[in-house]
Amino acid sequence: MNTEKPTQNPDELISFAPVARADARVLILGSMPSTLSLAQHQYYAHPRNAFWKVMAQLFGFNADMAYADRLLALQQHKLALWDVIQRCEREGSLDSRISNASIISNDFAVFFAEHRHIQHIFFNGSCAYQEYHKRVKPTLAQQWQMVACTRLPSTSPAMASLTVEQKLSAWSAIKHVVEN
Repeated sequence: MNTEKPTQNPDELISFAPVARADARVLILGSMPSTLSLAQHQYYAHPRNAFWKVMAQLFGFNADMAYADRLLALQQHKLALWDVIQRCEREGSLDSRISNASIISNDFAVFFAEHRHIQHIFFNGSCAYQEYHKRVKPTLAQQWQMVACTRLPSTSPAMASLTVEQKLSAWSAIKHVVEN
């Protein structure tokens, strides 16, 4: 009898749980956290990722405060944070290195059942947008297929063609939705 534990593929990654209160109105979706984010157990941990700088500018908090406080600041503005992909295989951090055959999506039916006030989904880059529309949206109940969706430019340092200021301008759409 073989008593060895199965070994996990070192390239298989498992995402984080969602950060969301029940009253969240806006959902921000990434694809899969970077290797640094996974190692630090924090969304958008890479120091050159503009996510926290952009969100701090939009919602008036300090981008350098403790991670738990940044998450709380998002939730106080009725923002939820999650990823489309629950698990996948990927070498490195780039979305382009994700093995398509390995992708398993998060359970959005359960998420939406617990977060019934979501009115808009914003996607942090094209991979999150494409994977959601390909793998998740067709499986959802009609009411959740009708939720407004907006693809925003990635805050990743890999998206170097835009400055932080340009990303901030595009991401200001979130603030408009939250305030109206």
